[in-house]
Amino acid sequence: MANKVKQAWQAGQAVVNGWLAVPNAFVAEMYSQCGWDSVTVDMQHGVQDYLSCVACFQGIAASGSGAVPMVRVPWNEPGIIGKVLDAGAYGVICPMVNTEAEARALVQYSKYPPKGTRSNGPIRAGAYGSAGAYQQTANDEILVIPMIETKQAIENIDAILAVEGIDGIYIGPSDLSFSYGKTPKLDVEDPEVLDIYKMLLDKTGQRGIAAGLHNGTAEYAHRMIGMGFKLVTIANEVGLMVNAAKQAVKVARG
Repeated sequence: MANKVKQAWQAGQAVVNGWLAVPNAFVAEMYSQCGWDSVTVDMQHGVQDYLSCVACFQGIAASGSGAVPMVRVPWNEPGIIGKVLDAGAYGVICPMVNTEAEARALVQYSKYPPKGTRSNGPIRAGAYGSAGAYQQTANDEILVIPMIETKQAIENIDAILAVEGIDGIYIGPSDLSFSYGKTPKLDVEDPEVLDIYKMLLDKTGQRGIAAGLHNGTAEYAHRMIGMGFKLVTIANEVGLMVNAAKQAVKVARG
């Protein structure tokens, strides 16, 4: 179960990530054929639940694209983290990780003993309840990615990055801007926030940890790859569909 995202990071390459808000396997199947390196099911702000997450994973697999299935869980809680991993997630993006203790908890929930406390029972990811190849490699292949999106997290960033088992961080620009008293938005141009990005890129680079960012547009995502980000998401499938539809209607009406 080699993780292609992890392999890309080890080779110094950036990954372009799709984002699924719609709870539908057909949408996931079609969307996954668009060239994404990975596709993330959004269980926090999308309208996904656990069953739709499983269906989306099935759609991603059915696409034959090789896109790596990942999940943004709704919160740093062991039950849902264990279930999405059992369902076959190769990466867990977790919102609002603000302290070293919360980062350590995320790692614990995501890894099997002796590195963590995840319960054995990978119902889709491997043979249920039995020791096999999945259990032997899961701790090394599954990506643990806390979201850094508050002033508190920035203040604790050195301690968070020092937690063993953290593979990357994922910046939530809207919440980060909000936390600093600014207007929440994706494609940030505010100098203070951009300086925070540079600081995070420097600190993660020193530790060999990948930095990811949610973007509103492809142009901004391309620019952020040039800045050094190794995981860039472009909006989500709803936003891209709506924008394309609006443009189509505009063109048709002249």
